[in-house]
Parts: sequence; C-alpha cells; structure tokens
Amino acid sequence: MRLLNRLKQYQRLWQPSAGEPQSVTVGELAERCFCSERHVRTLLRQAQDAGWLVWKAQSGRGKRGQLRFLVTPDSLRNTMMEQALEKGEQQSVLELAQLAPGELRTLLQPFMGGQWQNDTPTLRIPYYRQLDSLHPGFLPGRAEQHLAGQIFSGLTRFDGGTQRPCGDLAHHWDISADGLRWDFYIRSTLYWHNGDAVNTRQLHQRLRMLLELPVLNKLFISVKHIEVTHPQCLTFILHRPDFWLAHRLASYSSHLAHPELPLTGTGPFRLTLFTPELVRLESHDHYHLSHPLLKAIEYWITPQLFAQNLGTSCRHPVQITIGKPEEFATLSQVSSSISLGFCYLTLRKSPRLNPRQARRLINIIHRSSLLQTLDVDENLITPSNALLPGWTIPQWDEEDEVVLPKTLTLAYHLPVELHTMAEQLRLALASLGCELTLIFHNAKNWDGEHPLAQADLMMGDRLIGEAPEYTLEQWLRCDQLWAHVLDAPAFAHLQATLDALQIQADEEQRHAALQQVFTQLMNDATLTPLFNYHYRISAPPGVNGVRLNPRGWFEFTEAWLPPPSP
Repeated sequence: MRLLNRLKQYQRLWQPSAGEPQSVTVGELAERCFCSERHVRTLLRQAQDAGWLVWKAQSGRGKRGQLRFLVTPDSLRNTMMEQALEKGEQQSVLELAQLAPGELRTLLQPFMGGQWQNDTPTLRIPYYRQLDSLHPGFLPGRAEQHLAGQIFSGLTRFDGGTQRPCGDLAHHWDISADGLRWDFYIRSTLYWHNGDAVNTRQLHQRLRMLLELPVLNKLFISVKHIEVTHPQCLTFILHRPDFWLAHRLASYSSHLAHPELPLTGTGPFRLTLFTPELVRLESHDHYHLSHPLLKAIEYWITPQLFAQNLGTSCRHPVQITIGKPEEFATLSQVSSSISLGFCYLTLRKSPRLNPRQARRLINIIHRSSLLQTLDVDENLITPSNALLPGWTIPQWDEEDEVVLPKTLTLAYHLPVELHTMAEQLRLALASLGCELTLIFHNAKNWDGEHPLAQADLMMGDRLIGEAPEYTLEQWLRCDQLWAHVLDAPAFAHLQATLDALQIQADEEQRHAALQQVFTQLMNDATLTPLFNYHYRISAPPGVNGVRLNPRGWFEFTEAWLPPPSP
C-alpha cells in the first residue's frame, strides 16, 4: 500500500500541468496532496532523491519554487511493479495494477514460468479464471481438487505408481478379521502449517465435522463411529465392512484441515495468499514426507491477459502452459495423456423414452460422424469407445425403424464442449423429427439448484483422479444425478449392489463386480461415455520434473528449477 500511496501522490503533483514544469508554492502542493506543508516537503525530497523530479525551492514563506518532472506516472508505475515483482511483493503488484490493469500484461511476461526470486525457486502459472474457495467436501473444479491435494493431507493417500492407498498422516493401518474395525496409526511428528504440532484429537474432530456434511455422510455411510483409542491411533468402527475405506480417506474430499483453521493443513505446501487475482503457495518446512524442491508456486489469475495471448491455458483448462510469451514458439510438450475422466450422456427411461429409442439415440451419437465433427479445438478431445480401458461400450444393430419421441429435453452442465455437443445433437434429432429442448446448468456439477427433474437426457463431465474404479463407485454412491436417472426401485437396487460390492476384501473382485454394474448401465442404454480429453503440459527447458497426474495437473512436489548461472 505504501508504493500505491507514493504513486498517487506523484500523480497529484503531475496532473495540473500534465508534466510540464510548474511554478508553485509549497502550500499549493500541500493542498493538492491533502497533507501538511511539512509532509509535502518530505515527499518532494524523497521523489527528488529517487530521480523522479527536480524541486528548486525559493527562500521565504509563500515564495514560488520550480517543479520539473523527470518521469511520467505511467513509467513510474511500471518501474514500481517491476521492482515489486523482482522482490516477490505480489500484493504490491496487484495494488499498482488496479490503476492500469492493461500494463500488467507486459510486466508479467518476463516473470512467468520458473524464476529464482531472492534465492527462492518460484514457479508462476498464468491462469485463465478465478479459483473457487477450498471448502470441505467435494470440489467441482479440477484445479481446486489438485490445489486441495497440495495443501491438505489425508489419513491415507494414493500411491503415484500403483494408485492404491498407502499411509499419509497414518503411517499404516490394521483391519480386523471381520472388517468392522480399522485402526489407523498416526505419525508422531506431524505439524500444521502454522507450526503447531498435530494432535490426534484434532484429526478426530475434523473427521467428525466432515461426516456431518450430507454428501460425505453418503460416502462414509458404513461408519458407525470414530474413536481416539490411543494418542497416536484413530479407530473406525463400521456397521458393515467397507474395503473402500482406505480409498475414501485418500480422496481429496476427505483430506483434513485444522478443525479451527479451515485453510491450514499439513500438506507439502501452505497457502499464504488466496485472492481473486493471486494464489500463492509456499513449501511447508515441517512436511512429514519428501519435501518439495520448489519454494513457492503462484497462480496469476488475470483473465484479461489471456484475451491478449499472454498464455495458452486460456484455450482450455486441460492444456497448461508454463513460460513466457516470447518462449511459446520454443516450448516443448513435456507430458501428455488421454484423460480417464469423460463427458457422458445419461438417459432416463420413461413413457417418453423407451429402451429401444434410447439405444437409437446412442447409436446416432456413436455410429455417425457427430463426435468426430464437433467444432472444438484440434486435438482437444477424442471420442470414447470405453468407460475405462477394457470397459467397452455395447454395440447394437442399427434400429432406423425406431421412431423417436416428438419432443425431448436435455439438461447439461459445463465444460464448454457440451454446448457444442448439445447443439449438434439438437440438429441431428431435428432432422429425424424430434425437437430437443436444451437447458444449460451453469455449473461444473449437479450440486445446488438443478434442472434434472425436467430432463429426459443429461450430459456432464465425470472427473477421474487416482484409483478410477473407486472414483466411479463414489460417483454412483454420492452424485444426486442417479436418483433422477433411475426410478426409485432401480436406485435402491443400485445402492444395495454397491453395499454388497464393498464388503469384498479382494480388490480384483471388487473391480470386476463394479465393472458389471457399469456394463449393465451401458447395456440398458442408461449411460454412455461421449469423449475424453487430451491432457497436455508445455514448459520451457528450465522447468524440470513436470509429469502429468491423473487430474491433468502436475505434481508440485516433483517440479524443480536449476539454480541461476553465476
């Protein structure tokens, strides 16, 4: 704020003559700057020492001195912003940029990507939208989910290689022979981001708070109660065995914040700034696992910059570019993959849409050129032929003689590609005599007020992070979509099937049983995947250790920057 005040005072001195030399008294300058004569003399002396102006006073009260300006307010603001960036004073940059946000584009260019600032390895990522708050429970955005995983830890976590749960806050756990008691043994050297030691009762308190959330109560429906059975042991007592429990605790939605400080965690990075314009993470000195090599990570959230091609992550959130604009031509793609997550279509069977009509609708999508000709960025999506690898979609004979309903209603939410998909499907059905009414739900999921009750068809995006089979079980158990797609008896049967499935201790058997559930949903023309995304990350040569994770981001704990050349 001090820099901003100095700039505003300089602008007040400058404005009456638009920078031309002035013959003026100290009293007039004091009125202009809303301060005392003594203070304005201090301002003039400081500005002259900084090389901004020249002030030649005349002896005698009320005498006019000569004021000559050496820099413009615009150039001074740019210099201040650049100096603040070099010092890592992000808040000062944002305050100065409010006076002329367009100038931030030029000034940020040299500072994007990897930089050593004050001997601190810092990674700056230009981002195309504001980040939603990191509230407990499920988060709709891929970026928010990834961020939560960097700030908070769970009792367990997913191993990056096997995707199976392993120890995190708990270094290991034991399961009773009947599967109804799970003892999680808590590490003895845990610290919150504020430097306080972690007490097992704090973890117990936060877990109980999470289970009070309706959506997480569904996820942990088999948990009878949780006890602190030892200062370093948390015990889960279950109504029925649930061999997904370690998976549920490893999910980002179950990561544990301080019970009284909701943005304080124990993860590899601590949150030091969260504003609409800037999010800054700094490494946690007392992290209990392998320490990050980066000291700081910043998201610079300036949508107006992307309209001017500052970065390419504005094209789509699944394509992340780290670097400076002048490097874009030389950036290399350091990691890419096809997302396991998918956009989907569900069809509600009713007197308005029978199973044969539903199958014809799916054939129209998968057996025509509809998906191949969607007007989206090149190499952004790929049509799906399976829900997960090996979980292939069914093949039905063409049923061209099946007459579609005269009218249908489609409800869909983000991402933006589903706008294009909805319009293409509307045109395709119109040519067959079916009028499709479109209802857009401007959100990333079906939480809150939604139009599901009005819809015959629903389209959305199923994000999948680690452990894809478990993520799909969680989808069926927790997403309110299914209570609207299925009638009451079918929905009750689905939940009973999931309850029976979770008691199987053998992981392969659980996966096979879950595959049968989804195969049946696809065979019934209740669900079909539409397309998957191409995840891509590009970076300049100086940014190392960048590897795509299942959410389409990269592990911040693995990235590193070589030290600057001497």
